[in-house]
Amino acid sequence: DWANESITGEFVLLGFSDQPWLEFPLFVVFLTSYIVTIFGNLNIILVSHLDPKLHTPMYFFLTNLSVIDLCYITCTVPQMLVNLRSIRKVISFGGCVVQLFMFLALGATECVLLPVMSFDRFVAICRPLHYSVIMHQRLCLQLAAVSWIIGFGNSVWLSILTLQLPRCGHYVIDHFLCEVPALLKLSCVDVTANEAELFFVSVFFHLTPLSLILTSYAFIARAILKIQSAEGRQKAFGTCSSHLIVVSLFYGTALSVYLLPPSPHSKNRRKMVPLFYGIIAPMLNPLIYTLRNKEVKDAFKRLIKRVFLSKN
Repeated sequence: DWANESITGEFVLLGFSDQPWLEFPLFVVFLTSYIVTIFGNLNIILVSHLDPKLHTPMYFFLTNLSVIDLCYITCTVPQMLVNLRSIRKVISFGGCVVQLFMFLALGATECVLLPVMSFDRFVAICRPLHYSVIMHQRLCLQLAAVSWIIGFGNSVWLSILTLQLPRCGHYVIDHFLCEVPALLKLSCVDVTANEAELFFVSVFFHLTPLSLILTSYAFIARAILKIQSAEGRQKAFGTCSSHLIVVSLFYGTALSVYLLPPSPHSKNRRKMVPLFYGIIAPMLNPLIYTLRNKEVKDAFKRLIKRVFLSKN
């Protein structure tokens, strides 16, 4: 009934209204994920900033990734938690615009940042003697800035193209967030051109960076195989494995949403997959980097010890 009401200045987010028995379990899962994500990413940002041993390009880019994940999950989960516990699943027009813009911007920024991180690993392993010369502070700042500028620039363009489409009174979004494909379905005009543009952007922001990452790791793998000692190979592989896992989680789920052809189950897929790369992946990223990274664990222990000693 509430989905059929005329609501001025609001969108209805159907979410999981057709499966109400799922709402409370999802509320618990999303709230837990949100808390773990906030704590995990803040931990990485804090440790990377306070520990001088982590003032390196690798942890500078990891801090940027943590900021993206924090913003990523904050632009979606709080509204989802409210709607999961409310009878009327609505979001204001302004809230929908902000959510759409930030979701696009942060996703595109991460798409650019991940190959930048793989380039850093390529230089560290394939050009170790020239690493400090190539990956100097100015270049790191420039690469990070380019990632953010490209991501937000893409979001401005796609957001304007999507929001300017006439909706002719349609305001019920069959999704749990304001995402481009879901908003295109509200339009009462032909959106073939918009869908083509979205597909082109998806190819550019997913396949191009992924190709660069795979190319970097092909050279990295060749360099690792040339290392004589087993300990050296293990250490080199350890610095890359966390990043490879994050890349697989992010691009694998994103590609299944935007580039796979429609199927009888594509409706549910378009709902469930964004949950993974928009909520679960930001939660797993800090766990992957901390649990598999001895430097971060040691830095965290030093920080805890420093705090403990300062209190005594």
